[in-house]
Amino acid sequence: MARKQQAARKAARPGAAIRRPSARSANGGAHGDDVDGEIGLDALVGHAGYAVRRFQLWIFQDFIKTLAAVDIRPTQYSVMTVIGANPGLSQMAVAKRLGIERARLVHLLDSLEERDFVSRSASATDRRSHALHLTVSGKAALSQFKRLAAKHERHVADKIGKENRERLLQILSSFT
Repeated sequence: MARKQQAARKAARPGAAIRRPSARSANGGAHGDDVDGEIGLDALVGHAGYAVRRFQLWIFQDFIKTLAAVDIRPTQYSVMTVIGANPGLSQMAVAKRLGIERARLVHLLDSLEERDFVSRSASATDRRSHALHLTVSGKAALSQFKRLAAKHERHVADKIGKENRERLLQILSSFT
C-alpha cells in the first residue's frame, strides 16, 4: 500500500513524466542509481560468453516457439534424438553424453514415458541399468519434431546467414 502511495506522489510531481537520458560512464554503464534509465551494455561488447549466451537465449526461444504446437523442449528433443539414433543406451550413457545431471534426466525420461515416447526396460547386460528405446509413437513424434527442428534451423540461417551458421557449427563442434 505504501509503495502505491509513493508511486502516486512521484507521478504527481511536475516533470515526473519526462524521461531524461541518463549519462554514461566511460565504460558504457549508466551513472549512479538511475535504474529507470537505459542500461548500457557497452562494457560487455567483446565478451564471447555474453554474446554466446544472448544468442543461446534467442535460439532456445525460437526453438520453443517453432515447436510449440508439439510441446517439446530442446533438451527433450536432444534426448529423443540420441535415443532414436542409439537404441538401448543406458540412462547413465545418455546423461553423460548430453551433459545432463542424472536426476534431471530421470525427470525428463518420466515426462517422455508419460507421453508414450520413450520406454525403459531392464538392460540385458546390467541388471542395475535401464535400456532406453523410442516407442512406436515416439519414433513417429521424433520424425515430426525433426521436421519442425529443420524449420527452426532455417530461422537460424535466416538470422545469421547460411555461411555464418555453417561456420558457427564448425567452431562449436569442438565443444560437443
